[in-house]
Amino acid sequence: MELRDHASSATEKLTPEEVSLSGVLKEDVPVVNEITVQSNAIEETMLESETAAVVEGAAIVPEQGTDAADVVESQIDRPASKEEVIARLEEISRRPAAEMNRDEVTRLRQAFHAFRKNELLAEKEAFVAAGNEDGDFLPALDPMEERVASLLNTIKEAKAEFIARQEQERRENLARKREIITELDEMASDTDNVNRHFPRFRELTQAFKDAGEVPPTDVTDIWRDYQAAVERFYDQLKVNKDLRDYDFRKNLEMKQLLIDEAEKLDSESDVVTAFRRLQELHDKWRDIGPVAKDLRDEIWNRFKEASAVINKKYQAFFEERKERERENEEKKTAICERVEAIDITSLTGHAAWENATKEMLAAQEEWRKLGFASKKVNNSLFARFRKTCDDFFAAKGEFFRQVRDERSANLEKKLALCERAEAMKESTEWKKTADSMAELQKEWKSIGPVDKKHSDAVWRRFLDACDYFFDRRKKATSGLRRTERDNMRAKEGVIASLKAIADDTPRDEAIAKVKELQAAWQGIGHVPFRDKDRVNEEYRQVVGHLYDHFDIREKRARMEAFAGNIREMQGDENRLGRERERLVRALEQKRAEIKTYENNLGFFNVTSKSGNALLRDMERKIEHLKEDLKSLEEKIRLIDANI
Repeated sequence: MELRDHASSATEKLTPEEVSLSGVLKEDVPVVNEITVQSNAIEETMLESETAAVVEGAAIVPEQGTDAADVVESQIDRPASKEEVIARLEEISRRPAAEMNRDEVTRLRQAFHAFRKNELLAEKEAFVAAGNEDGDFLPALDPMEERVASLLNTIKEAKAEFIARQEQERRENLARKREIITELDEMASDTDNVNRHFPRFRELTQAFKDAGEVPPTDVTDIWRDYQAAVERFYDQLKVNKDLRDYDFRKNLEMKQLLIDEAEKLDSESDVVTAFRRLQELHDKWRDIGPVAKDLRDEIWNRFKEASAVINKKYQAFFEERKERERENEEKKTAICERVEAIDITSLTGHAAWENATKEMLAAQEEWRKLGFASKKVNNSLFARFRKTCDDFFAAKGEFFRQVRDERSANLEKKLALCERAEAMKESTEWKKTADSMAELQKEWKSIGPVDKKHSDAVWRRFLDACDYFFDRRKKATSGLRRTERDNMRAKEGVIASLKAIADDTPRDEAIAKVKELQAAWQGIGHVPFRDKDRVNEEYRQVVGHLYDHFDIREKRARMEAFAGNIREMQGDENRLGRERERLVRALEQKRAEIKTYENNLGFFNVTSKSGNALLRDMERKIEHLKEDLKSLEEKIRLIDANI
């Protein structure tokens, strides 16, 4: 992205009073409208000064125009290398100072700095890539930098010397012109010899024209004084009428040619070129002497009207450019706000950074397509945009550096897991090693990604080690699984036999059958792990039903026996009291055990099937304790009823 500085310009709009002398518009008394541009670039390496032409009469000139030099954008081709930059600067340094172009030098200087910056970035990246610390980087000296600085200084000095000579020449020209005006006034005052002074008058007017430019601040006054002196002399002149008429006709012909050229400028497509050419025509106009008095207004009005056409176009051109700059300012401000809204701290992944990078590059491309904003904000907007871009890409570089470091660390961790898996793959401790392999796989999942160039290889290595072990275990345990399936069928047969015991079966026969089937169950080996909990739960339910139905635990018989003992103690309150205290202590002990088990249940975090089985076992113990608790409470109530 490139910034161009628009040279500032100052315009002076003349009032109608300045247009007229003594209340009458006189042809050769110029009304000067100055557009002076002097760019004194202290921080840059070029100094330029341009004084625009003096516009005669009441022609319309833009109130806030900009010097044409600001509009003509440089068409300099971008140099391809630092060597080409130096070659161009050397060529410029050999030119006459008047032909040294400030924009061209500035662009060459910026191009050199861009090349140098890219070199330094490459050197720094190579330095860091070699394993060095970023803060230890020191750039190598570039002898071309010293050469460029020398050439820029040479050009600067040449331009400064040129401008100083110009200013001195203008002061000398001003002094010379004042001397001529003084002599013209003296000749006009010598009314008796004014005709005799005419040859000298012609010499002085020519000398005035040949004297060259004066300081811009004195242009209007010196020309006004000169024209006043010329008018006074002509008013006193008593020369041969043929000589005077010849002079008027010659001046009329030249001014008509200038009018024709001014009118042709309306067809010029380049407004700036037309305006510059108009200034040149005004310079020539004021160098030409007067015409016959009866033609002065007519000839001047024609020239003024042709000038007004160009001036209006020039004014419209700058108003249009000002509007474009305003629009560009709004668009560039919007771009700055858009890229500043990108929250770098929220970009935590590769995809997020890539999406943000696309947005940033799109903003840069959009910026490059826009023209200039107004001069007062163009540079600051670019600095603001560039800072945001620099901060973004610096943060992106740091993020991906950290990602590379993290992925390198992840690779080391995964290689270590590969080595551990490979060390266990020959093990025959199937259960222990399988659990260890599962832990390795879980740990593998917790480790972040590695670089793509290593990802497939390290994963394949780890997977091969795991598959090797589990394939061996599968072959070794295939017979065991068949046995477990047979055991499963056997246990399901026991459950079916238990369910087949009818509720009206005699109690003794039912108890004997249940005991027999329980013994058979205990003699059957392991079943498949996935079916273990289901079949055990089904077995417990059917056995529990049979125990309750046939009172296998003999709860009712024991309770009847306890009631008989209490009846025997009836009337002996001491014995009943001691028995009650024993039961209360047992009751409290059971309650404490229930509370302990229930508290322990709150700390359980079941993550496996074995943990689930343990949990159910504790729940069964709590149920048995609660049944005992009910029995104790019933016995205490029985004692209380007999006391």
